[in-house]
Amino acid sequence: MSNLLKLPSLKGQVSPEEWQLRVDLAAAYRLVAHYGWDDLIFTHISARIPGPEHHFLINPFGMMFEEITASSLVKIDMDAKKVAPSPFEVNPAGFTIHSAIHAVRDDAQCVMHTHSVAGVAVSAQTHGLLPLSQQALFPLVNLAYHDYEGVALREDEKARLQADLGTANSMILRNHGILVCGASIPDAFLNLFVLQRACEVQIAALAGGAPVTPVPQHIVSTMAEQAEAVTRGLGGKLAWPALLRKLDRTDPSYAD
Repeated sequence: MSNLLKLPSLKGQVSPEEWQLRVDLAAAYRLVAHYGWDDLIFTHISARIPGPEHHFLINPFGMMFEEITASSLVKIDMDAKKVAPSPFEVNPAGFTIHSAIHAVRDDAQCVMHTHSVAGVAVSAQTHGLLPLSQQALFPLVNLAYHDYEGVALREDEKARLQADLGTANSMILRNHGILVCGASIPDAFLNLFVLQRACEVQIAALAGGAPVTPVPQHIVSTMAEQAEAVTRGLGGKLAWPALLRKLDRTDPSYAD
């Protein structure tokens, strides 16, 4: 990481709970960069800090995902005001999307939004996500759609975004990208990984030109129960320690 972006560590200056959230959120940014789902300095991942204030952490606007550290994350309130000193501002569109969800979804501690090539490609397809792979079946049991309204800068779009998402944990933003929620950062990352992989498989399958075979609906409807069995009830926490080890082997500075 460039020394120009090296910030004083906030470890010991925030609560242990907030520090752990910062470390995990910074790791999620690094992982999105590692898998190639980032979009220069755009898109965003947020994590709500426990408490009645609904404060949440989000990326400093202008930093690449591969540069994000625990101490560089910006803590803001529901009015987009910084509640802790930071030399950085936040992405206005990121605030609109994430504040809308954090305001109404107390069960969604983490919200992740990307503009990956496969995610945007599927979002542009009329039929949306199709049941073409095992990966697609997990988000399909809990998937929402939101029509494109331009760059998400208008306050009035929040209500429509909230209504479209409802209680779903995965959403396709038409002509825009994909979004997921999770009760924790590991859960949200697993949701993102699976939805992203489902989009990649769909684009590859349709590009082959041969007829495709969708999974029957009666099997799709059983996937919520099977997801619990696959992760032994641990959700994203099952893979998260291994993902952190992957980061630690290459660049552990996310935890600074």
